[in-house]
Amino acid sequence: MFEEPIHVTDASYEQAVLKSALPVVVDFWAPWCGPCKMMGPLLDQAAKKYAGKLVVAKVNIDDDSDTAEFLGIQSIPTLIFVRDGEIVNRHTGSMPAAELDKMIQDLLA
Repeated sequence: MFEEPIHVTDASYEQAVLKSALPVVVDFWAPWCGPCKMMGPLLDQAAKKYAGKLVVAKVNIDDDSDTAEFLGIQSIPTLIFVRDGEIVNRHTGSMPAAELDKMIQDLLA
């Protein structure tokens, strides 16, 4: 049970995200990205709130860009919502907590 976001690399993406038993919200971000910094606390809260039901994963595109490139991520932050190894939703840019919560509820439904 993860109560905080896990850090995922290109090497661990398949196991941590695509083979996860739980739905996963993946945050593609970078330390220099202002909107990414705004989303960080919201994702931390989501990880705590949905611990045991959802995994929040973070991919730093400065360190691990292959997965982002493969998925066609062109702007950050980009969140992808994965259930059973399939991307079911995607959002680029920051968003209010209520919108993130709604997207997570849809993922868990």
